[in-house]
Amino acid sequence: MTQIDSKIPEGPLAEKWSNYKAHQKLVNPANKRRLDIIVVGTGLAGGSAAASLGELGFNVLNFCIQDSPRRAHSIAAQGGINAAKNYQNDGDSVYRLFYDTIKGGDYRAREANVYRLAEVSNSIIDQCVAQGVPFAREYGGLLANRSFGGAQVSRTFYAKGQTGQQLLLGAYSALSRQVNKGTVKLYTRYEMLDLVVIDGRARGIIARNLVTGKIERFSAHAVVIATGGYGNTFFLSTNAMGSNGSAAYQCYKKGAYFANPAFAQIHPTCIPVHGEFQSKLTLMSESLRNDGRIWTPKNIKDAEAIRAGKLKPTDIKEEDRDYYLERRYPAFGNLVPRDVASRAAKERCDAGYGVGSTGLAVYLDFKDAIERLGRDAVEARYGNLFQMYEKIVDENPYETPMMIYPAIHYTMGGIWVDYELSTSIPGLFAIGEANFSDHGANRLGASALMQGLADGYFVLPYTIQNYLADQIQVPRFSTDLPEFDKAEKDIRDRINKLMNIKGKRSVDSIHKELGLIMWEFVGMARSKEGLETALEKLKEVKKEFWTNVRIPGEANTLNTELEKALRVADFIEIGRLMALDALNRNESCGGHFRVEYQTDEGEALRQDDKYMYVSCWKYEGEDKDPIMLKEDLNYECIKVQQRNYKQ
Repeated sequence: MTQIDSKIPEGPLAEKWSNYKAHQKLVNPANKRRLDIIVVGTGLAGGSAAASLGELGFNVLNFCIQDSPRRAHSIAAQGGINAAKNYQNDGDSVYRLFYDTIKGGDYRAREANVYRLAEVSNSIIDQCVAQGVPFAREYGGLLANRSFGGAQVSRTFYAKGQTGQQLLLGAYSALSRQVNKGTVKLYTRYEMLDLVVIDGRARGIIARNLVTGKIERFSAHAVVIATGGYGNTFFLSTNAMGSNGSAAYQCYKKGAYFANPAFAQIHPTCIPVHGEFQSKLTLMSESLRNDGRIWTPKNIKDAEAIRAGKLKPTDIKEEDRDYYLERRYPAFGNLVPRDVASRAAKERCDAGYGVGSTGLAVYLDFKDAIERLGRDAVEARYGNLFQMYEKIVDENPYETPMMIYPAIHYTMGGIWVDYELSTSIPGLFAIGEANFSDHGANRLGASALMQGLADGYFVLPYTIQNYLADQIQVPRFSTDLPEFDKAEKDIRDRINKLMNIKGKRSVDSIHKELGLIMWEFVGMARSKEGLETALEKLKEVKKEFWTNVRIPGEANTLNTELEKALRVADFIEIGRLMALDALNRNESCGGHFRVEYQTDEGEALRQDDKYMYVSCWKYEGEDKDPIMLKEDLNYECIKVQQRNYKQ
């Protein structure tokens, strides 16, 4: 069996990163100018990486699927970014952030990577403050913090409910400086369609100009994938409509392992689905769980009356409200991790206590916070989130509790990388949500922004040099090489095949069908029978797609339906990979909940003796089952135990 080498440095956990940096290979400034790096993606991970590599002196080609890096989906992150600054002196530390992240991920993350993430977290805040990111501040001038799920300390830095936007503007300013200096060449409205591998190393990409439809070739000494996650496999998710897993999937087809694809996160505080014609979902920040209290009626008849429109939530007396998270998890209350809060909401709704017209909603109530703090204080903290909710739902959340329900939000799985963020293809690196490395089976809130910026600003600039140090004498690659010819031909053949189907179904209708299958059988609750059903249904969806999809327009021009079709073709394959992975993992952990494996209290039941590993899937060809390889997870500093958020 192929050995999975994660390249974790020797030595004590707290010294691994320092020792690595002290002994890594370097590229001197004059030689950096001779090396080209492609960075695909301009969100927090891609933007910060391109800016940092440009500042170091490398020649960077940065590809942006949007018309501006400022429109990357990172902008949608609301609640905050974690760091172990311990300004409150409430007991936080690098070790505690590391421990909370490992525990929150249900002991399915790589220990060394998570410790490094916690270690560099403080530098991220310093970097962003220097860039002018307007973090909230306390009266005395220090940066403010708030709590997030899975932690008993306040370590989340924020800018109202616009943290992602402000951090992205900081990264964009750094990127723009490098574009102006000429170290970074920015390609907007380009989408990567394939990876080019020459003699076993990643040496370039094939991309489509989304405005003109032209297929173009680009070469480099290394390629960095920073294209986010694959949550839109479910059609309805909190992801932007353009978010997709295609770049990651193309790398997988060229030999990069795809790790833990089944680990998808369900976020507990999403605005519920309101109709069958909805195209995406809107998230309400997890930060709202700091002051909001989640409840359902205690009496099922009250819930039925609310669903029938005969009662309002404000009609339910305090003693008739079930604050179920506070009841079940007294130590953490409303701040339990996302997977725990999501399953608890589903359990209440499945039992008949759900509210809203569909019964698939619970209340997030700010009545106590408004009485305790005053409306002005609540508005200062969450005003823009309340305003967003009112615009979407047409209810005033200061007067009526918000309605929320879990939804697909983030994918912890992704391209497998080692400690150096290198994939199983030499020269190909993956950062941010595109890789699998830091979150295990569940991501703690406010850790996505942390990982993206950690990888881009403080990890990749070191580790990629270790790879490039022996590439200095390698001349630049011509895009006329046979490998580029074949990659482009394969893409053109794929596009021509799609355009010539001329069926009757729109791309969106098939994507929606895929999403319904994924949500029902590979969503919040999974079973052996359901996953086997999903695999059979996915075969039918694939057949329907490739025989009956309709793509209007022409291929050699602006064509958004063609863009969507190429992505949905990959989503179908990713969905199959997710179902296979979930079927193989006969345990429950984090966001992967198999109904056959739960405690008497309905909590996730791991099987550490059998599944303490990263599942690494290797592509074997079209319509062939992939091979699963394993990277064993070894914990040196953490005692692995059943998660407990009750005490």
